[in-house]
Amino acid sequence: MYSMLTHAHSGLRWLVLLFLVLAIANAAMKMNKPQATFGATDKRLSLFALIFTHIQLIIGLILYFISPKVQFSAETMGNTVLRFYTVEHISLMLIAIVLITMGYSKAKRKEGGKKFKTTFWYYLIGLVLILVSIPWPFRNLGAGWF
Repeated sequence: MYSMLTHAHSGLRWLVLLFLVLAIANAAMKMNKPQATFGATDKRLSLFALIFTHIQLIIGLILYFISPKVQFSAETMGNTVLRFYTVEHISLMLIAIVLITMGYSKAKRKEGGKKFKTTFWYYLIGLVLILVSIPWPFRNLGAGWF
């Protein structure tokens, strides 16, 4: 089960990144147009980005409690890999998902171009935090591309 969840979590990251980039690009193109309306496609892009980040969160939380890379011991903070998975990864990802969720909720209540501006900034900051806290293979944290 652990292996299956790890692969699902690693593979789903690409859908999360794809939909976040699409939602951000869409918002960037329309945020300076006050007459722009938040249509069905705009809603779907923002919603799919939100949904995939929440699915990723659920899988990640399950992994957090069953992963051998997460340890609560005296040596955790001294070990780069253990510290990353036990503290840094989950902290930054939670902040990113909270920001994305807040951006989606706040954008729903705005009018016109303000919806796009809100979506753009919240999703962009969330994306940057996600990119920083992914265990990319070049960071030597024991993770691969998938």
